Amino acid sequence: MPVGDWRSELDEEWHFGLLEGELVERRRAAVSPRAALAPSSPEAFVAWFEDLKLSGPGQSDPLFAWLAKEAPREAMIWFLEQELAGEAGFEDLVSLTQVKMPAGPKLELARNYWDEMGQGHASGMHGPMLGRLAEMLELPRDDRHVVEEALALGNLMIAMAAHRRYAFHSIGALGVIELTAPGRAKCVNDGLRRLGIEGEARRYYALHSTLDIKHSEAWNAEVLRPLVAERPEVARAIAEGALIRLEAGARCFARYRSELRRAGWLGELPSQSRAVA
Repeated sequence: MPVGDWRSELDEEWHFGLLEGELVERRRAAVSPRAALAPSSPEAFVAWFEDLKLSGPGQSDPLFAWLAKEAPREAMIWFLEQELAGEAGFEDLVSLTQVKMPAGPKLELARNYWDEMGQGHASGMHGPMLGRLAEMLELPRDDRHVVEEALALGNLMIAMAAHRRYAFHSIGALGVIELTAPGRAKCVNDGLRRLGIEGEARRYYALHSTLDIKHSEAWNAEVLRPLVAERPEVARAIAEGALIRLEAGARCFARYRSELRRAGWLGELPSQSRAVA
């Protein structure tokens, strides 16, 4: 609601916007060398982007196989607490990102948004599915036990979607979630099922282990390809956004492993063939 001292509110908004910009620019600088290698022709760019599923930071992290097959209930609850804290609301990020996008990509973003909203049915909305899981597992409602890497991931996603200068970065970040999430979601769903969590409570992860595969295919064909075809210069921004999101996730996974090991839940995991940033 409007406030009397709205000028002070704007001053505070400017202050936090400055911090968000500095955060994104630091991450951009870190991924810039790799993003510069992304091709600017549509077909080649989509191929480069799809390869991130195999070669991107944090992919095939052994943490997720452990969650699927071995993690005790207490460790799974701790992990989910971190993941939910970094969840910025995919549907809201898409709605912010689609502003003034060209018609074709905008339509695909709208279809994606509609799926996230349960195609108009409250029971199918993806956000509340996570809420039901949190209630069933009685996850804490504050951030006192959340590691900073999880909070940073959410802050980065919001910053890229909320500031128009990062609109194409947000396209890359959201698209790479659709590309890489299904395998991780399947592992979490398998782990929850192993621990006896009922199907409705784990519906979010069960759904995203399959639906996001179709979402990714449509995103790459209907959003990435036409955007790069129309404006080849945006390929680098999209690539930066994707790498920023993947590296933020990789930092989370590394911190999760460290904390889980410190708590005595996690032993040594197989070494990864690809470095985690």
